[in-house]
Amino acid sequence: MTDTRRRVKVYTLNEDRQWDDRGTGHVSSGYVERLKGMSLLVRAESDGSLLLESKINPNTAYQKQQDTLIVWSEAENYDLALSFQEKAGCDEIWEKICQVQGKDPSVDITQDLVDESEEERFDDMSSPGLELPSCELSRLEEIAELVASSLPSPLRREKLALALENEGYIKKLLEIFHVCEDLENIEGLHHLYEIIKGIFLLNRTALFEVMFSEECIMDVIGCLEYDPSLSQSRKHREFLTKTAKFKEVIPISDPELKQKIHQTYRVQYIQDMVLPTPSVFEENMLSTLHSFIFFNKVEIVGMLQEDEKFLTDLFAQLTDEATDEEKRQELVNFLKEFCAFSQTLQPQNRDAFFKTLSNMGILPALEVILGMDDAQVRSAATDIFSYLVEYNPSMVREFVMQEAQQNDDDILLINLIIEHMICDTDPELGGAVQLMGLLRTLVDPENMLATANKTEKTEFLGFFYKHCMHVLTAPLLANTTEEKPSKDDFQTAQLLALILELLTFCVEHHTYHIKNYIINKDILRRVLVLMSSMHAFLALCALRFKRKIIGLKDEFYNRYIMKSFLFEPVVKAFLSNGSRYNLMNSAIIEMFEFIRVEDIKSLTAHVIENYWKALEDVDYVQTFKGLKLRYEQQRERQDNPKLDSMRSILRNHRYRRDARTLEDEEEMWFNTDEDDMEDGEAVVPPSDKSKNDEDIMDPISKFMERKKFKESEEKEVLLKTNLSGRQSPSFKLSFSSGTKANLTSQSSASNLPGSPGSPGSPGSPGSPGSVSKSTSQMAAITTKGGLVGLVDYPDDDDEDDEESIPLSQKAKLESS
Repeated sequence: MTDTRRRVKVYTLNEDRQWDDRGTGHVSSGYVERLKGMSLLVRAESDGSLLLESKINPNTAYQKQQDTLIVWSEAENYDLALSFQEKAGCDEIWEKICQVQGKDPSVDITQDLVDESEEERFDDMSSPGLELPSCELSRLEEIAELVASSLPSPLRREKLALALENEGYIKKLLEIFHVCEDLENIEGLHHLYEIIKGIFLLNRTALFEVMFSEECIMDVIGCLEYDPSLSQSRKHREFLTKTAKFKEVIPISDPELKQKIHQTYRVQYIQDMVLPTPSVFEENMLSTLHSFIFFNKVEIVGMLQEDEKFLTDLFAQLTDEATDEEKRQELVNFLKEFCAFSQTLQPQNRDAFFKTLSNMGILPALEVILGMDDAQVRSAATDIFSYLVEYNPSMVREFVMQEAQQNDDDILLINLIIEHMICDTDPELGGAVQLMGLLRTLVDPENMLATANKTEKTEFLGFFYKHCMHVLTAPLLANTTEEKPSKDDFQTAQLLALILELLTFCVEHHTYHIKNYIINKDILRRVLVLMSSMHAFLALCALRFKRKIIGLKDEFYNRYIMKSFLFEPVVKAFLSNGSRYNLMNSAIIEMFEFIRVEDIKSLTAHVIENYWKALEDVDYVQTFKGLKLRYEQQRERQDNPKLDSMRSILRNHRYRRDARTLEDEEEMWFNTDEDDMEDGEAVVPPSDKSKNDEDIMDPISKFMERKKFKESEEKEVLLKTNLSGRQSPSFKLSFSSGTKANLTSQSSASNLPGSPGSPGSPGSPGSPGSVSKSTSQMAAITTKGGLVGLVDYPDDDDEDDEESIPLSQKAKLESS
């Protein structure tokens, strides 16, 4: 079977309370005669043998966990689990189980009541709680077994948790822990580890409150140091008391807040460092621990936010020049942690949090910090800035635009960010990558607001291109003054790749702002210098930048590319790459293929007229030959606009037969007298009768004749043309025509009607909208044997024109 939705692993719980893998197969449900009911069947995917045949008992408690796990107890001490490869398969089987038991599939457990097998495990089910063994050193093994045996069943976990709460059992266990440590009773300490770990998996907030209290938490951590699977105990308590230091960068006067901070740190440490990584069956059992930490953080943020004196002192010391560097670093680290805690807040509370920080002046403070020399402080300030940008980029944009009215460009916050990105000393540019992401968020029009009075996109992008873009492109312009990059080391290449990535994003999203900047500063020429870099990833970034520009199909960009001959570096890189089949080869071919498929006429003509001799031998793809064919078709249409006009008319009448045309045809048919009809001949207007087959086929014959001799014509053209008249290219190419001459002829031709790349004037012979009178009036093709053609009539506009022109003038038009 190949259906992965029903692919499952079968697990059984062994005597040691560990899950054993019984094999992988495909699960199905169906009626089994032998079991007299609907059953779950799992057949092995290897040989089709039966791995599981289990009747869906109406009273059995089935539990769905983590969307892909179904667990149930088949009999006493025999628990089963199906682990699904896909959630969809788990949902299907769960619906079958719920259908048999008459339950809503939205539940995670099908039975709230205890089943018979569970009743037999407890002596007195009517008692309010479970009777625990007396808390003595000699009975630790018995207690550990009881805790372990209670974990698989939700009901048993509930009873055990109630018993532990009611009898104050945890504090008694921690007293025994001190005795075991004093006696160096390793076996007892190992049992205590299992007991405390099991209590964590009970997932009860009331138990956590006892365990994480000031008097108990260090002893709980001590119990978890003695993991039986480790040869030596861990020293978690020593780390927490001696190594980890609590620093009050600003004195906290509230003792409750201080205690909450200590508790949260220690519980987070237990979760991350002390407790073993939970198995797939234990993850859900620690959800309350996650919630405990989460709500503690919410409380801490709320209490600090309400303490106005605390925040005022914090920002005052941050921006005070008299604050020493070590103190400032601690303040920044605290603020960073404070912002990280805020991520746990609900959206409305987070709004209030960042609004409070904004009112306190967090952005001016960050500007001061980012201007400092300490790299660690700047790094922490960058993290804080990232929280602000991700939360509310509009707030940051508004600040930097207001700031620009008062300060020079050099000290603007956004320019400081760009400078830190450029000056990142990390060889892998980790900080620069983070800052580039923040800049992209700030210049992304998708998250900019538009109101009735102003448009944030217009204002901010105008500001950015005026005050900041020159700072961003400075490394690119400085490194591309020659034909090759002046610096081509790995770190510089990485930085330039990041800048190009952002510029490519701007090309896609900023329309005229980036267009003006690229054309005025000749940015594309500078970028294409990087095509000769020794780093392939940088050359590909440059190519991707150009590909994004071409993808816009904007004639302003196209004219700029043609005028500056900016395909030359691409063709040079393509030829230098040779016959290697790599990403560079594929990317360049894809760019030319895009030009061909999208039929960008101006670029097609430019490429063929200037670079065809260099590309004509490339035959392992048909891209360049296809471009040549496109070019020739353009030339045909230019040289024979009559043929082009006929093609468009035939195409229009073949595919566009609107209701108005049909009505005209019907009216003409009914208005024709029978006497006008002669045997074997269709009556047509006199002007159309004068047309004969030779007139109709004349343009087609000319076209076929031209196609027949195209090779000889091409050779003649090649003999007459010279190499580029602009300047000798840096690589040897035989061009099919002079570059300047062609550019001139193209620009002049662009003013002619019907020229490629120009819309053409209405009514001109070559324009798409024109209709040639010599062809549009053809109503039918007749023979002596009778009517053989369909009658095609032009639209109303053409008929009106026809009526207004005398027949004698029509004949002149047709013969012209």
